[in-house]
Amino acid sequence: MTIGSLNKGRKRRQLLATLRALEAASLSQQPLSLPGSDSEEENGERKKKHSLKPSAGVGGKRKKCQTQDPPPSDSEDKEVNRKKCYKQTIGSDCAEEKRKRKCQKQAPAHLTQPLDNADQSGHKVWEKSATTDPPNPSPGLISPNTPHTLSRKQWRNRQKNKRRHKNKFRPPQTSGQAPAEASTVETEVLPTPRPDSQEARATALRVRMTQRLDGARFRYLNEQLYSRPSSAAVRLFQEDPEAFLLYHRGFQSQVKKWPLHPVDRIAKDLRQRPASLVVADFGCGDCRLASSIRNPVHCFDLASLDPRVTVCDMAQVPLEDESVDVAVFCLSLMGTNIRDFLEEANRVLKPGGLLKVAEVSSRFEDVRAFLRAVTKLGFKILYKDLTNSHFFLFDFEKTGPPQVGPKAQLAGLKLQPCLYKRR
Repeated sequence: MTIGSLNKGRKRRQLLATLRALEAASLSQQPLSLPGSDSEEENGERKKKHSLKPSAGVGGKRKKCQTQDPPPSDSEDKEVNRKKCYKQTIGSDCAEEKRKRKCQKQAPAHLTQPLDNADQSGHKVWEKSATTDPPNPSPGLISPNTPHTLSRKQWRNRQKNKRRHKNKFRPPQTSGQAPAEASTVETEVLPTPRPDSQEARATALRVRMTQRLDGARFRYLNEQLYSRPSSAAVRLFQEDPEAFLLYHRGFQSQVKKWPLHPVDRIAKDLRQRPASLVVADFGCGDCRLASSIRNPVHCFDLASLDPRVTVCDMAQVPLEDESVDVAVFCLSLMGTNIRDFLEEANRVLKPGGLLKVAEVSSRFEDVRAFLRAVTKLGFKILYKDLTNSHFFLFDFEKTGPPQVGPKAQLAGLKLQPCLYKRR
């Protein structure tokens, strides 16, 4: 064995030991790469191993000459290590780019497009999740909740639900004021009284019971007025004067709910006529018609709420024959003797005088029958208004005395009673 062969073997062993040490150092620092992707360093090492294999023939002499070179110094080892580290960083960057390309190929095509309408926080969350993913994600281990598997609409809905959940538990705040400050202001400026005191509850109960009793008495009086003759109604209010006040108060509360009061409609019509016409108001109530026109008005009712009222039975008013120009019945054809009221109006009206009637629409079963019956009592129909939802209006002209005797039956004058239900 010659000295050249010994030197050559020693040189080969030194090179192999150096390569193994560098390879171990690079493997400890290099991140895991995808299977099947070789870095540039490994390719260089393979090339060096192939170049170090012994060759036959002429190559032996060349390697013999190479073995006679001096061993590498420390500066050369440092240079080799620096180049190795530079190659490792380049290799790691290439591996990272290859991994990203592989993930983009596995994800759907529409997920690679940027979310234009997403907010800034959404982009930050997306980038953070992308950088913190494991280096080798397998398709089977990817969870369905990761951003890579969400469509654009699903991602937007998730962000919207997060905002809703955050605002759900946020206390309501007024503009420009904190909740604590608003509560202190309310307690200082508007102190709430205590409704649970015994006196307040007793007062409220008393008011409710009074209203119920008044409503019950009003319904009872209203039923009596429609189911009895006018003479019985006069005796009722003479025995209990407060009953008429109670009835009138309940009646006004009902009429206030109407879109138009019939007295106002009649007053508007009379204001267009001469102020010298004498008017007789049958069932005047609180004399609202007399206060609305300039004409002289005779006010008649079952009880008095005003000094101008003459208390009497409307079937027998204290007026002379043919002494008035206009006779008015505004919601006052009450009782079972409506015929007596109309005959009394015919008696006090002048020839050609005007009879104005306003009555609740629900009381009429047959309007034509009512008009025929009034015509037989010495009147002629001039005008009728059936358009209002609450009451009907009629204008009649006196043509002469009644055409039928007192014993003749007039079925059209039987109107339905206006009864109020319990609320």
